[in-house]
Amino acid sequence: MSSAYLLLSHGSRDRRPEIAMQQLARLVCNKLPKNHNPVNNQHLVGIAALEMSSQPLHEQIQQFVQRAFGDTCGGLRLRRISQNENRLKIIPLFLLPGVHVMTDIPAEVALAQQATGEDIIIELQPYLGSHPNLEKLLLKQIAAIKAEAWILLAHGSRRPGSQETVEAMAASLGIMAAYWANPPSLESRVKELVAAGYREIAILPYFLFAGGITDAIAASIEELKLQFSAVNFQLAEPLGASAELAELIWDLIDR
Repeated sequence: MSSAYLLLSHGSRDRRPEIAMQQLARLVCNKLPKNHNPVNNQHLVGIAALEMSSQPLHEQIQQFVQRAFGDTCGGLRLRRISQNENRLKIIPLFLLPGVHVMTDIPAEVALAQQATGEDIIIELQPYLGSHPNLEKLLLKQIAAIKAEAWILLAHGSRRPGSQETVEAMAASLGIMAAYWANPPSLESRVKELVAAGYREIAILPYFLFAGGITDAIAASIEELKLQFSAVNFQLAEPLGASAELAELIWDLIDR
């Protein structure tokens, strides 16, 4: 069986997330079994973006298929061993089960599968935020900063019920949840903590990589420092491209 792997992110106009995705792809590629040979284009780890790309996702998937497999077959470059033995696994690097994960990505994958036909099976793996060990990475970040109270700051989603995932994660970590795009906001949570007497507050951004939103969060915290001058605020780093994150991704691939 020939297999290839595509790491899928939201996409950004900022170059930093794309660079981090490339780093993460290399880390995941290092976990391929020794009998896999990325140099010969049989077992590759690539990246794609749902938005902010010059091509729709289904076309990105088709192009990756062309790069990842050998001999031309049905208009695509496929190394056909036998029917259904070529597989592409797509791993959504999303932290929340929002509209993108539940609706947009499956629709794009279906279009790509229709275009490739039966010569390759496209498998959509569980999204990153569903991995039970993600909590351990967040706890590692919390342990690195001393604070009296923590706020887990996620983007938020318009999909009903999607915030339950963040609330459950925050409860498991023993901290408070807030959202960048939905209530309760960071400022409202800070006001609650200040009213309760906390003077050392840390914010844990529930985001994969540094980018425009994390820059905006940092700017918002500077404004909060002016508003609450007696409070010491600290901002943790997003998850980032790390060997630990690559391990979680490989576990999702291997399921």
